This record gives sequence, structure tokens and C-alpha cells, in this order.
Amino acid sequence: MAKKKKHLQISLYILVPFISSGITLLWVLLTERFALTKQVTQFEKWTYVTWEVAVFVITYLLCLLITWLMLEPVRRFIKKAESMPVFSRPPSECEEPQPSDNIAHYSQVFDKIASILSKVEARELFPGMVGQSAIMREIFTQILKVARTDSTVLISGESGTGKELVASSIYEHSFRHDKPFIKLNCVAIPEGLLESELFGHEKGSFTGANARKTGKFELADGGTIFLDEIGDMPLPTQAKLLRVLQGKEFERVGGNQTIRVNVRFIAATNKNLPEMVSQGTFREDLYYRLNVFTIHLPSLRDRKEDIPLLATHILEQMNSSVKLSSEALQVLMTNSLPGNVRELQNVLERAAVMTESGIIEPGHLSRQGNGVVSAPILRISESVQAGSIDKRLEEVEKGLIIEALSRSGGIQVKAAEILGINQRSLWHRIKKLGINVSSLKNQQKM
Repeated sequence: MAKKKKHLQISLYILVPFISSGITLLWVLLTERFALTKQVTQFEKWTYVTWEVAVFVITYLLCLLITWLMLEPVRRFIKKAESMPVFSRPPSECEEPQPSDNIAHYSQVFDKIASILSKVEARELFPGMVGQSAIMREIFTQILKVARTDSTVLISGESGTGKELVASSIYEHSFRHDKPFIKLNCVAIPEGLLESELFGHEKGSFTGANARKTGKFELADGGTIFLDEIGDMPLPTQAKLLRVLQGKEFERVGGNQTIRVNVRFIAATNKNLPEMVSQGTFREDLYYRLNVFTIHLPSLRDRKEDIPLLATHILEQMNSSVKLSSEALQVLMTNSLPGNVRELQNVLERAAVMTESGIIEPGHLSRQGNGVVSAPILRISESVQAGSIDKRLEEVEKGLIIEALSRSGGIQVKAAEILGINQRSLWHRIKKLGINVSSLKNQQKM
């Protein structure tokens, strides 16, 4: 077994004054060197030396005082932060290698404080969006940045990842939050009626148009319009939509009066628009108009550490006393949910109906609810079937680590034993893959 390297720890209270005094000492030696080149008496030489020593001592004491005044409040803050329940942890749950000096220790503490504050910010600013993983906190940051602008936003992601929630969050944090917010799902409207829904129509413009209809763009004037599943919009309608994006003007169906509007535009799609452009099924000019600021929502398999939080939130929203067993949670965390958050919600609602004891077990997650976990509704992740070998290996590694952390309740010492690796190696892998360990600890409380 390799011996642990010993690190020499030097206090900042000594290091900072020492460096500052060293600079002063260099100046003193240069002064003395200058004095020796001159014709001076022995008494004058001793006078120089006396002043040099006095300057050095005074400088050192002054630097020591300044260092203490600067570092003491930081030391007290860190000591108080580490004593708080949200920060401190039992020795058996030590998650990271201990820092070898004050600077590394302070940096480690400040990083954790920033992480805690970002989680609190996420809960306060985005109560409808559940997630504390690093990838979701980055999404929240993007939302806050773009919300205070009028830039067009394109939200991409698989079905069930929460694209409408992101659009609503952008609207709520924008300067137009007190103006209309109009939503339209392009798939839900028949192709022949979509233009009428968007732009409105004049009376008698087509069969059944018995009165003038105000379109969604007019209703959204001054506010925000959200077009969901825009990848399913017919090409003729895309051309008319492009005109609205470029000139903020349009005509009602069957009308000739130009209507000008001031709207903020948000679109969402679960399709690959660049591929559709290359196939000629989506207008290239419209795509570039939409692709001003893009937010890509990750699938649930890319943020499995959020599953415990999501499961708890979903069960609480059901207003029931049903709980999720740790074994059932492991099934959810180690399998794929193609429908993402929406499918997770359906799975839990179905399981809550099946359970009689009030505890959801793995058997309740099967298709027939007959306890046969070998035929689960969940499927093994399909993400490893495509992409480079590095991506596949990373996905498998992340899944194994999350499964081990789930089984150990987030305790990395136990998870490392399950995986057969040392704790330091596990910690580095967790940091590299961006796994949020704190969210996995919540499963013990469910």
C-alpha cells in the first residue's frame, strides 16, 4: 500500500506577512548595497543597519496586523458555515479529500456555499421546476439571463422534459410578465385552422367563418407568445410566421389590413430542426430566425440524480400518503424513462393506485402490477446505443455510480466499497461526471 504524502501546512497568518516582509528585506539589502559603495564611517554604517532592521520589523508587524484584520472575519465566517446543519456532515460521510492548506480549505468551503446558495435560488425562483443537479442549475442560469431581454428563444428537448415550464419561467422573469402570455400547440390544431388560430380571420373568409376572429398574435400584443412543437408547423404557415418574426406584421386570413404587433417570441420543439432543414421539411431562414438563444433541456437519463427529488415532489402533488421504497427508487434510477418527467409521473401515479400498503415497491412498477419486476414498464437506457464509444462508456459509468450512491444513501464511503474503488477515485469521477450527491441522500428520508 502506498504511503500517503505528507503536506507541510503553513498558516496564512505567517505566509502573507513573510512574503510582504521578504519584499521589504530585498529593499533593505539593496539599500545596504548602495550604502557600501559610498565612503561612510563605521557609525553611519551601523545607523543604516539599525534603520534597516527597524523598517523590516515594523513592516512585518504591520503586515501581520493587516493580514489578521482581513482573514479573521473570513475564518469566523467559514467556522460558522461549517457548523451549520446544511453544511456539516458526520465523519463517516466524508465526501472529499481534505485540503492540505488554508487556501484550498477556504476555496472548498466557498465552492460548497455557492452550491448551496444556487440550490436555494433554484427553489425560490423556479418553484415549478424540480431539479438541483448541476445541469439543471445551468438551465436556470440561462433562463435568468435571457428572460430580461426580448430575444427570441428556442427550447429543444425530448417530450416530457418540461419545455412549457421553461417557457413559462422565461415569461414570469421577463419585463413583460404583467402582459399577456399566449400559448399554442402546433400539433393540437388541424393544419387548415392553424393560420386562423395564429393570425385570426375575417368574417366570411372561409366556410364556417361567421364572425371576425382575433388571432393569437393579436391577443399577445405587448406580451409573449409561446408556440410549442413548432417543428410540426406546415411549410406554408412557416413562411407567414417568418414575416411576423421579421417585420412584426401580418394580415388576418381573408383580410387585407396590415396589423402590427409587439410580441416576444418563444418556440419549442422535440425534433431535430437542423436535420429537418437539410431534408427540406423546415424553412432554413425561419430556423435561423428562431435560433437566437437556444436552451436545450436534458433528458431524465442525463440527470438521474434529480429523480429522488422529482419522485418526492410528484407524490406530494398527488396529496396522498404513499411513499416510495428505496428498492423501488433504485429501479427508477437504474432504468430509462423514455417519456422523461411525464412518464415518471405516470409511473408513480399508476404505482400509487396499485399499492395497498402505502409503500411503492419494485413490483408496483411492472406493467401488470403483479410484482414481476422482470417485465418492467421501464426500459434499459437507449442512450448507449448511439454516439461515440467515449460517450457510451461515460453513460455506463455514470449509471453505475448513481446506482451505487442510491444504494448507499449518498454515502460515498459505502458507494466506493460497492464499486470496488477507493474513495478519492470515486470523488474525482463524481466531479468529472457532474453528479449531485446531496440529492441522492434524500432517498433515505422518503
